[in-house]
Parts: sequence; C-alpha cells; structure tokens
Amino acid sequence: MSAPSAFLAVDWGTTNRRVFRFEDGAVVHTERDDRGAASVTDFAGEVAAIRERFGDLPMLLAGMVGSTVGWRVVPYVAVPAGIDELVAGLDWIDDRTAIVPGVSCSAGGRADVMRGEEVQLLGAVAGWMVPSDALLAQPGTHCKWATMKDGRIGGFTTAMTGELFALLRGHSLLARALTAEVTDGDAFREGLAEGARRDLAASLFGIRAASVLGVRGDADAASFASGVLIGADVAARMDDCAFEQIHILADPGLGNLYAAAVAATGREPVIVDSHSAFARGVLAIGDKAL
Repeated sequence: MSAPSAFLAVDWGTTNRRVFRFEDGAVVHTERDDRGAASVTDFAGEVAAIRERFGDLPMLLAGMVGSTVGWRVVPYVAVPAGIDELVAGLDWIDDRTAIVPGVSCSAGGRADVMRGEEVQLLGAVAGWMVPSDALLAQPGTHCKWATMKDGRIGGFTTAMTGELFALLRGHSLLARALTAEVTDGDAFREGLAEGARRDLAASLFGIRAASVLGVRGDADAASFASGVLIGADVAARMDDCAFEQIHILADPGLGNLYAAAVAATGREPVIVDSHSAFARGVLAIGDKAL
C-alpha cells in the first residue's frame, strides 16, 4: 500500500504540537502551536479543527497524544522496533485517523519509554540522514540516547537533563544565580569538564559556593550549570559507545551545546534537523499504513 497523494501528520508533544501537510511525498506546509496534549480536553474536536484548517485528509498522530495525558493510551512497541512494528501497532481512531505507538525497552533492570521520538529516529535512517547503525541523541526536556541497529531502534536511555536544569532554575537554592541566557563560552566549557567528573550533586553545589565566594559571577552561572548537566549526560553515554560519530537530532541552539559536549569527549558530532527526520519517519509509516 502506498500513502495517498496528500495526508496530515501531527507531532503532538506535552506542551506544543507541530502539524504537517504532505503532498506527493513532500512537506508543503507546517505550523507549530501551543496546543500540546496536556492542554487539550477534546481531542476529537482538535483533530476536526486541524482538518478544517489544513484539509479533510487522512491523519497520523504521534507523541503524547497516545499517552495518559493524551486522547487514549496506545500500547508501546518493544525494541527492537522499526517502521513495520510501528505500523503494526497503530491505534486506529477511525478508518483514516491513527495514533502511532511509542517504544519501550528494558535492560539491566531499568525500564524506559518514548513517545514521538521514535518517528524521528526511524525517519533519520529512512531519509539517509544517519547510518543504519548509529548512536543518536535527541536533546530536550528528557534527552533520548538511542542505539540504531540495522535501521531499527535497538535500545535507548532517557536522561532528565533538561528538566533538571529547569528545576534548578525555577525552584532550587541556585535559582537566583541561573537567570542569564546559556551560551557556549568559557563558562559552559568549564561546566562540561566539571560535569565529566560525574559527581553531579557536589558539582551543582559548587555553583552556589562559587557565587558566595566571588569565584564565578552569576552572569556565567547558568552557562556553567548547563555545561555540568550536559557534560555529565554526554560523558555517561560515551563509556561503552562504539561509534566515532554521534548524531544529534535537534534545533541548532540546543544541538550546538550537545555538539560541543560530544566534541569534548573526542567524538565527532553531527547535527540532524529533527523536523526533517520526523517528516521522513511519518512518510515511511504512511507509505505502509495509509
């Protein structure tokens, strides 16, 4: 089965979503808004409104729309997972509206889950943006580190790096010192080196001590703190990494910070556009499902 000449897809996160309209295998229009799954109560109404605006077309929905805060809970597909497994796990709302399942894994006694990222990961491979065997990082509130094997998701780890930074910035002893914008400068690079020691709790309190003693100005504290968290996250993934290139699926801002952290470990970072990866992934699903 091949995808229709036109269809819609929604990358539906917790706080935001992005709508794509595809025609003849290409994205012809995309828009982002703040109608994330956590703010929606009438998903059927939202889907109808999307069709009214973007076209009365078949639709694939991915991300948190299939979670406990979404339209309905769609069971996870276990790793190893590729496009075929996602298609088999589609939850059809009606004959032209389906929710893409998330992916789960369990290794070493630790369970992990993702929703939405799986479309980007598989799309990056399907679109020849990354090799079929690779380590991919998806920075964000919860950073995903996925090992791709033979073009499928073989396993992954989630790190709460972005959420920890937000919590420190909003509710911790350090909050008043972490108001500046994060930039890739000397303070951030110093933070990367500190984070690589992976004594995270002590390193973070050191930010407070440096402020009190005047060792580091508060203007640099946010960049240093971000460096500590990202540096610890990246260093932990490099311990048993067999790849010299690390592919980073992200927008340039956050992607560049992770690229600096990867480069500091001696690996080569390669930034991949996450929106293009999602588009390629949902196209591959649509080719088999619609």
